[in-house]
Amino acid sequence: MNKKIAVHLADGFEEIEAVSIIDVLRRADIEVIVVSVTGKTEVTGAHSLKVMADTLFEKVNYDEIFMIVLTGGMPGASNLDAHAGLKAQIMKFNAENKKLAAICAAPLVYGNLGILKGKQAVCYPGFEHYLHGAEVLTIPVVDSGNVLTGRGPGTAIPFALKIVEKAVSAEKAELVSHQMLVE
Repeated sequence: MNKKIAVHLADGFEEIEAVSIIDVLRRADIEVIVVSVTGKTEVTGAHSLKVMADTLFEKVNYDEIFMIVLTGGMPGASNLDAHAGLKAQIMKFNAENKKLAAICAAPLVYGNLGILKGKQAVCYPGFEHYLHGAEVLTIPVVDSGNVLTGRGPGTAIPFALKIVEKAVSAEKAELVSHQMLVE
């Protein structure tokens, strides 16, 4: 069964993270749904790159989603955090022990919801105070329980490869890594 992964974008998202994650997951033959939480399909990144989402948040059937992924960037992460519907869906996923992932500033969403208590996590430097109750590390990617976190733009590919590992297998992640010349 091909697992669907929903990558969420809000205005002000970090472009490297969004595009890298989407690209790596699609190279791994994972069905990626790019979800806009803005009410429109065109979403503008922190550095003015415009991306067309596949769908709007309101149209996603989350029962079919394996993992919710949040991209960072500012004010993108704050805009994700302000979306009540997304936060309710995240809480439902967490209650069901379903997979959650966030990179850069976006782990603040999970921290503000109390999801990181007792877990290890990473985030972009300066956002540690949002990771309420987490053991904050400084390595590129952390897999802790049902939550995967990444530090920032430079860790987007290793973060995406860890998602591939969780959704498919370590072998598939290694194959994609090799094909992309990731050292």
